[in-house]
Amino acid sequence: MKITKDNTVAEVVTYNIKTADVFKKHGIDFCCGGGISIEKACKKHNVSFEEMEKELLSINNPTSNAYNYDSWKLDFLVDHIVNTHHTYVTENIPLILQYAAKVAKVHGHHYTEVIEINKLFIDVANELSSHLIKEETVLFPFIKQLVKAEKEGIKTPKQHFGMVNNPIRMMEEEHENAGDILKEINQLSNNYAPPEGACNTFKALYAKLDEFEQDLHQHIHLENNILFPKAILLEQKNKE
Repeated sequence: MKITKDNTVAEVVTYNIKTADVFKKHGIDFCCGGGISIEKACKKHNVSFEEMEKELLSINNPTSNAYNYDSWKLDFLVDHIVNTHHTYVTENIPLILQYAAKVAKVHGHHYTEVIEINKLFIDVANELSSHLIKEETVLFPFIKQLVKAEKEGIKTPKQHFGMVNNPIRMMEEEHENAGDILKEINQLSNNYAPPEGACNTFKALYAKLDEFEQDLHQHIHLENNILFPKAILLEQKNKE
């Protein structure tokens, strides 16, 4: 892929997921905010385009061992998101809530930021738990119906929510909210850097929060930049 100033961040990451690490290094959002051009992202974060281009080009092109998510069928991509990212969120929320509550209780008097981190993670845990249910019971089954309708050459049945872009818009707003909360946690934790002499639970909390945020970035990227736009196009095609 030839990279230009006009390419969006999302386009580059969609082509090669490995480039996400370059954008993350410079604090550039590649999931919720990935719709802006690389040139604008560079200006916003005080990075020269030439430097960014050099770093992006140094990343190997996708290989046969890398997942080319953009080429996957939408029903297969849906299953991957549920089995990989939804499962990750569901399994790790209880553990992080436990760590966060313990660290806030034991160390909150000295490191007051962990009290706020505990509150914020409770908020994002509640939001994501509800979010996953809506995707798995409403949006994702409909996307699979769209795929089935295309295969069978039939029209997609009408839904109570109208067009697919209606639930998608809601999911994208919730993605942005969750991303903003984790961004705030990142800042409060000094990019997940535990204080000197921190206990193992403190270290484990920050390590898990860092891992959780990275997984969410990949999760949102797959939905916002690949699954959702393709689902909208597929619905339009089925209605023609």
